[in-house]
Amino acid sequence: MLEHDVIIVGGGLAGCRAALEIKRIDPKIDVGLVAKTHPIRSHSVAAQGGIAASLQNVDPDDGWEAHAFDTVKGSDYLADQDAVEILTKEAPQVIIDLEHLGVLFSRLEDGRIAQRAFGGHSHKRTCYAADKTGHAILHELVNNLRRNGVTIYDEWYVLQPILEENEAKGLVMYRILDGTIEIVRAKAVMFATGGYGRVFNTTSNDYASTGDGLAMCAMAGLPLEDMEFVQFHPTGLYPVGVLISEAVRGEGAYLRNSEGERFMERYAPKQMELAPRDITSRAITLEIRAGRGIHTDGSAGGSFIHLDLRHLGKEKIMSRVPFCWEEAHRLVGIDAVNEPMPVRPTAHYSMGGIPVNTQGRVRRSGRELVEGFFAAGECACVSVHGANRLGSNSLLECVVYGRKTGEAIANYIPSRPMPTFDPQTYLTAAKQRLQDLIDQKGTIRIGELRSQFQDCMSEHCGVFRTEAIMQEGLSQLQTLKSKLSQIRLDDKDFCWNSELVEALELQNLAIVAETILTSALNRKESRGAHSREDYPQRDDRNFLKHSLAYYSPEAIDLKYMLVVINRFEPKERKY
Repeated sequence: MLEHDVIIVGGGLAGCRAALEIKRIDPKIDVGLVAKTHPIRSHSVAAQGGIAASLQNVDPDDGWEAHAFDTVKGSDYLADQDAVEILTKEAPQVIIDLEHLGVLFSRLEDGRIAQRAFGGHSHKRTCYAADKTGHAILHELVNNLRRNGVTIYDEWYVLQPILEENEAKGLVMYRILDGTIEIVRAKAVMFATGGYGRVFNTTSNDYASTGDGLAMCAMAGLPLEDMEFVQFHPTGLYPVGVLISEAVRGEGAYLRNSEGERFMERYAPKQMELAPRDITSRAITLEIRAGRGIHTDGSAGGSFIHLDLRHLGKEKIMSRVPFCWEEAHRLVGIDAVNEPMPVRPTAHYSMGGIPVNTQGRVRRSGRELVEGFFAAGECACVSVHGANRLGSNSLLECVVYGRKTGEAIANYIPSRPMPTFDPQTYLTAAKQRLQDLIDQKGTIRIGELRSQFQDCMSEHCGVFRTEAIMQEGLSQLQTLKSKLSQIRLDDKDFCWNSELVEALELQNLAIVAETILTSALNRKESRGAHSREDYPQRDDRNFLKHSLAYYSPEAIDLKYMLVVINRFEPKERKY
């Protein structure tokens, strides 16, 4: 059995920032970090546009209060305002701290950190490193982990947290290289496992974003919060779905329909292309529905609209958003200097997740916490994004709440004894689980069933939803779930068995998908990214509250928790 004072699951920004903070506070604390990819390949590295903070480098009238209001308004008033205050107050200092760690931010001519406009923000406050911001930040954090003596287990897959008597005691993990199973004992366990975009068939997320941490918590009897709120990014590159950063619109690009019209004037006349993502995604979907989408031959009635950068000029495109130009050129053969990019909404971000308080402590219910268990980043719901996240607030959440959770863990450890449990029970169960999957005598290939799950979710729980469509989706999911026991694995070895990992991920995707659909079906209103055509209005009287979904194979039980409102009273959301 392995032992660490702290074991962190996830090698992205939140997990790395927490590990670094623990080591800063007490270098003697033994920290282990587990990731199913190498940490540098975590999905944080794909974050492009930037990280928000009221530094006032470009706009001297900005301040944390304005950032907080924009965030709460953007959330459609479902964000917890105490958590938003922490996020926005601490933002400037964490940017300076990242700079001191060596992050290469883009600069103004006088040498200060540059800031650009972003959707839903009332001021230019998004700091950036061209359009590779996540890449720039994550590289420096991982380098600092090495320097601070954090033990990294890269390419290990975590099978379950060890939770006994409302207490997190460790992990069961599987080494992808050779099938070794290890039990890890720790005084504190932290999940920073990222999102679940692979629940959908078109997503900006990488192949590793399969909701593992959320599914493991659900299977352990813990609730998942606000899972109905899935952000669809307006500008996924058609047809591949990869992200074309909001930074492109922040630099002045236009959205145009088949008539060449900048149609956002109809939907958000003040903010135009820089309206919040839920509003922009719905606008694009409505344009396509109305027959003003574009075909690949340029004619009307197609499946995408145009993102037009041409008026920005080659120099600005290649200096400010070079990666977006490269993605379009490499994947669909578009030279954005001379022709518009084809885009449409793509599943992008999970506002919901593992419920936590502002110290990163995992909740068992609205009032009860789990001892020794923490979470931060996209897998967690603190909740600073509510029903809709503003662009450039996600990297900020990872860094602010990664740091804050690391601080809480470092202060929690000294008074906590190393827990005790029987490791053999977990070891035997894990070996049996993997062997059963390998021995399974089925006829269905993993890729085929996974595509059916993803198609079901995209069709029945997309940008627009209705009760009938979601009920049909839930019925299809139940049929698909029954087929999980009919999967066939061709690879019967334990040495680098990617099929086995994919089978485990598919089990997790199925749990997450059912939780999203059930939560969405029960929220009978439209709020933020959850847009119901049969309930088009926001309903504060009945639904100004967080959903807590408790999973079991038989059914999902929904309870609710109050939203923290201590500064901004809910009002109609206009842009």
